[in-house]
Amino acid sequence: MTATALRPSEETLIHLAGEWLTPLCEGGLWWADQRMLVVSDLHLEKGSSYAKRGQLLPPYDTASTLRIVERLCETLQPETVISLGDSFHDRSAELRMSPADADRIRALTGQHSWIWVEGNHDPDPPADLGGTPAKVWRVGPLVFRHEPTGEAGEIAGHLHPAAKVAGRGRSVRRRCFATDGTRLIMPALGAFTGGLNVRDEAFDAVFPEGLAAFVLGESRVRPVAKSSLLRDGPQRPGWRL
Repeated sequence: MTATALRPSEETLIHLAGEWLTPLCEGGLWWADQRMLVVSDLHLEKGSSYAKRGQLLPPYDTASTLRIVERLCETLQPETVISLGDSFHDRSAELRMSPADADRIRALTGQHSWIWVEGNHDPDPPADLGGTPAKVWRVGPLVFRHEPTGEAGEIAGHLHPAAKVAGRGRSVRRRCFATDGTRLIMPALGAFTGGLNVRDEAFDAVFPEGLAAFVLGESRVRPVAKSSLLRDGPQRPGWRL
């Protein structure tokens, strides 16, 4: 369900550590009781990073990703926004960013209490774009960090979960939230980010008893049990988060 269509009677909810959270089909997570929006793995300026290495991609990923975040903030009016690591694709992202996009980020961090959780791509978030950096952020029973550890109440990113589900005569692969009711891994929201199938062994260490996927659709988020999730074929060499 898009944030613009969010109505309590139609929400898909995730129950985690005693709290009710709303997964949004844009890839954000809404904690209504705290008026908190969580986004993860924006990877801003990934396109320009690849262009530096000679792999030309359309230079619009930052603008496109920010448009989604702005729309969520406008609709939900959060008091706090947590960007859950790898918000920037590398330490030089701010230097390559257009002045217009930098101003859009400053507008967001000026309007909300903004937390930049440190990721493996951005251990030192830019100092000139506003917001507060943090290695880990704790609120009540929930803990927010980039790389999952399996701690109870944890909301993490990093793995870019995606689900492959059998449909009517074909399979569909979409980004998803992954959770076992005790911990949760966020989908990547960035325009140029890929996804790792939740049947990959990387998720087994975080969810030893199995998981459910909350799959992002065009108009709603759909819960899918692990028994209905398909594996991918052999992973392409060189793929990395």
